[in-house]
Amino acid sequence: MILPLDVGIRELVHDGDTVALEGFTHLIPVAAGHEIIRQGLRDLTLVRMTPDIVYDQMIGAGCARKLVFSWGGNPGVGSLHRFRDAVQNGWPVPLEIEEHSHAGMANRYVAGASGLPFAVLRGYLGTDLVGRTTEIAPIDCPFTGEKLTAVPALTPDVTIVHAQRADRAGNVQLWGITGVQKEAVLAARRSLVTVEEVVDELTPVPGQVMLPARVVTAVAEVPGGAAPSYAHGYYARDNAAYQAWDTISRDRERFSRWLDDDLASTRPADREEQVSS
Repeated sequence: MILPLDVGIRELVHDGDTVALEGFTHLIPVAAGHEIIRQGLRDLTLVRMTPDIVYDQMIGAGCARKLVFSWGGNPGVGSLHRFRDAVQNGWPVPLEIEEHSHAGMANRYVAGASGLPFAVLRGYLGTDLVGRTTEIAPIDCPFTGEKLTAVPALTPDVTIVHAQRADRAGNVQLWGITGVQKEAVLAARRSLVTVEEVVDELTPVPGQVMLPARVVTAVAEVPGGAAPSYAHGYYARDNAAYQAWDTISRDRERFSRWLDDDLASTRPADREEQVSS
């Protein structure tokens, strides 16, 4: 099913949902995150292995009550200041955090995609995370008696990812550096994929990941939907935007002006013009 972005968010994402917006280095579903802010969604549990500036924006806009993650920052620049303000000062609303390792998060998605209740790892033993995160539990191997740790499966209410192409039947094709997009979609109850373009036929690409239409709830055509991150084969990363965000996000008043002026006035069609210029 191919829908406009605003309709896809309205139909698939609801207050109180657990929402994963996944993408590693590129193909980050920024436009979808901005539409969640515009629609005023609240009390979300946001899930992502590497939350960066779009999660900083969603947290600062008051969309989130909890963040489940394994690393957070403005890549190549520094801290996420709206994230820090929410955790340290409860502004605009208090933010609960649940921290894991990268391997833990990836395997939680795999467990969810596999229909299993939990994943088992060695890597948490000896770390502070075991004592700080209630969703990590010691477990004994039933065969060897080895001490291991278990983490519950991740099954988001909705997963949102960005990709390069989809065909008109809703089959999705992405390539380049990929993370856990496939697993996150398969683990979710619902999924929305924003794409650079919808085409009549998908041309095979080396190293591609395919998401068949049967596992995708809806597709939205959003050219430039990953900016300021990059989309391999379509546009480069806008490093200046990440640097500028550090200044905008440090100050509550300046961030609030960004919400009221810049975000409110920038729709996906405007983003397409910015990327192509």
